[in-house]
Amino acid sequence: MTVAARDEWRRPGPTAEQRRFDLWIGLAVTVLAVVSLTLARSAGAFLLGPPPSGPEQLFWTVAVTLPLIWRRRWPLATLLIVSVVFICAQARSAPETQFSAWALFCVIYTAGAWGQDHRLARRLRIGVIATMFAWLGVYYAVTIDHIPPDAFDDAVGPVPPVLAAMVTGVLVNVLTLGFAYFFGETAWVAARREHELRAQAEDLRRSQAEGRERAVLGERVRIARELHDVVAHHVSVMGVQASACRRVFDRDPGKARAALTAIEQSARTAVDELRRMLGVLRTSAGTDAAPPAVGGVERIDELVERARAAGLTATLGVYGDPVALPESVSQTAYRVTQEAVTNTLKHAEAGLLDVRVRYLAREVEVDVTDDGRGGGRADTVGLGLIGMRERVTAHDGDLEAGPRPGGGWRVRARFPLAASADLPVGPQREPSDRQQAAAGAEPSA
Repeated sequence: MTVAARDEWRRPGPTAEQRRFDLWIGLAVTVLAVVSLTLARSAGAFLLGPPPSGPEQLFWTVAVTLPLIWRRRWPLATLLIVSVVFICAQARSAPETQFSAWALFCVIYTAGAWGQDHRLARRLRIGVIATMFAWLGVYYAVTIDHIPPDAFDDAVGPVPPVLAAMVTGVLVNVLTLGFAYFFGETAWVAARREHELRAQAEDLRRSQAEGRERAVLGERVRIARELHDVVAHHVSVMGVQASACRRVFDRDPGKARAALTAIEQSARTAVDELRRMLGVLRTSAGTDAAPPAVGGVERIDELVERARAAGLTATLGVYGDPVALPESVSQTAYRVTQEAVTNTLKHAEAGLLDVRVRYLAREVEVDVTDDGRGGGRADTVGLGLIGMRERVTAHDGDLEAGPRPGGGWRVRARFPLAASADLPVGPQREPSDRQQAAAGAEPSA
């Protein structure tokens, strides 16, 4: 907070309880001032000279102390009133000085601590203090010629007695008015800092709440993405296989039986993955639980086998020398491939599916293509593509998804690997004989 902003900060006004406290304090000080006036008159302590009449003495005593009732509600106005009345009372030689001086100290302090406009309060206090010293100078100038000749007969110090009395009066006023100003500034700064701390605490609580909301939202997105990947893939495969089973059920019971077996296996796999995921969600935050098992690039061949079981002519090619990938990168590559294969089964109406994994110098790439409908694919703006982009972007990778110029659809994802990793690149490895034979075989359903 800048100096200007600090000066512009306005301290909140007193509470109802504080105003009631000021009322009782003002009344109590006024009563004590009247008692002090009575004692001064009884002792004949008329230090400022011959006093005015009794009612006027009472008036000045009450007028200088009673405004303390409003000292925090209207601090600047109270300062002006008390200062003016204080000077007038001394000019009229009112004998009560102790509680009147204390009231002046109090209103100077309160104006600094509670003034709404701190700049104005500062100028006003400085003006009042300067006026008090000016009045002190006038008082000395007026009374110095009226000092009795025998007033300092007992003086024994090295300093001239008149000068000593004047310096003593100046020092007392410097200390009294200076401390009133200083304590008022200190109280205002303390109140401002308390306000800043409360504002910072509120900002911190708000930031923590927003952080918790973001964490919850992120976790929901992650769960939605995992559920989409698990359910959509297996259900899509089961749907395609059930459709094939229905078509060949009467004329080829063997193929129908194989399709039903594949449906059963897909259902069991989906249920197992869902159970693992739900088990983690039900586990308390303080319990260490293993995350649900997710496939890596080593399980991409299972996706290709399921595609073949669903009736596609599917091939898998691995190019370059396979290296150990970070677990998160390997799982993301698997999920991207899984989503691409799922989209082919659901939307492409394809007959051919080609999956390739390439290990390059500083990156690994998965490439999934088909010969189905390249345009109008339903999932191009759905959760599948969004989830793929989120997963790939989280690893600083690049994702390409769209129709191929010659027809069909392509999904290609590249993941950068650590620059310090020693990733040799070997000759391309074509699909194995088993994969080629499976790719050229007649669909089972």
